[in-house]
Amino acid sequence: MKMRRKADLPTKTCATCGRPFTWRKKWEKVWAEVRYCSDRCRREKPRRDQV
Repeated sequence: MKMRRKADLPTKTCATCGRPFTWRKKWEKVWAEVRYCSDRCRREKPRRDQV
């Protein structure tokens, strides 16, 4: 695999904190489903009753 610069990697915005985050190797197969930048944001996601 060809080396890439971090600036060339795809990015998304976290659904909880709103900060941008970049692609990680461990998310390679599930990048389409990734919504949160960290486990902390995933745990603190808004609940249905709070929205």
